[in-house]
Amino acid sequence: MRENVKMARELGILDIDENILIDLSDAKKLPAHKVVIMVTGSQGEPSAVLGRLSHGRHRQLDVEPGDTIVLSSHPIPGNEEMVYRTINKLFQRGAEVIYDPIESVHVSGHARREEMRLMINLVQPRYFVPVHGELRLLRAHAQLAIETGIPESNVFVIENGMVLEVDNYGVRLGERVPGGYVFVDGSGVGDIGRAVIRDREILARDGFIVVSALVDRRTGKLLGEPQIISRGFIYLRDADALIEQIRNVTTSTLQSLASQNGRRREKLEENISRLLYNETKRRPMVFTILNEV
Repeated sequence: MRENVKMARELGILDIDENILIDLSDAKKLPAHKVVIMVTGSQGEPSAVLGRLSHGRHRQLDVEPGDTIVLSSHPIPGNEEMVYRTINKLFQRGAEVIYDPIESVHVSGHARREEMRLMINLVQPRYFVPVHGELRLLRAHAQLAIETGIPESNVFVIENGMVLEVDNYGVRLGERVPGGYVFVDGSGVGDIGRAVIRDREILARDGFIVVSALVDRRTGKLLGEPQIISRGFIYLRDADALIEQIRNVTTSTLQSLASQNGRRREKLEENISRLLYNETKRRPMVFTILNEV
């Protein structure tokens, strides 16, 4: 932010007196109504200054009742929840928060259409590849380049995985390379796939339940009551009726499949899953353990 202010002043965009810019240590000595502090975090980033201020975790600054905070930004699509959470936290700390659309305080940092046209005319590129933005924005930028005089055959709209080959003979599209998300999991990079992520989503949403039973190896009959463990699905002490139903299904399933060693565990998980969905309309992960003695 210091560098941006420096460049803006050198370019004449920011015309302010040198004495107005002061160090943070000096700002803390002045009356609050005479100080404006520019900070990062307009997109709700937890580690940015504004995010830390909203949680009271900044080492040098704190939000006090009566402070006015201006968010001169639009939430980037996908960031809305974090931005509004930050705003709510700031209100909780007693600040008055001004943000778009409450007031017209947002000034875009992106070039407008005619500014983009001016840049194309100034540079006069032989080839044009729009970058940054969704596909609809890339196509709009490409169309602007064509309207400005760049041949359509020299304009390339590319997406992830598309190869653009550049050599002495020109620019052209190559074969598309398969691509996708690469997940970083602890110290591992790319060693988990979508199946693992999908399992984690199910566990986070509905939890899991484990049913462990002791079975006679010769007869296949259940020995004693099955043990039930649940995490993230139900609190066992408050679900006596459901636990009893699970035990009944376990007993009846194992009795009916006493002679079918290969299918017992799968059938038991299927029956328990059906019971849980019918009773709760939720689909936790169900695991069964059959110990034979």
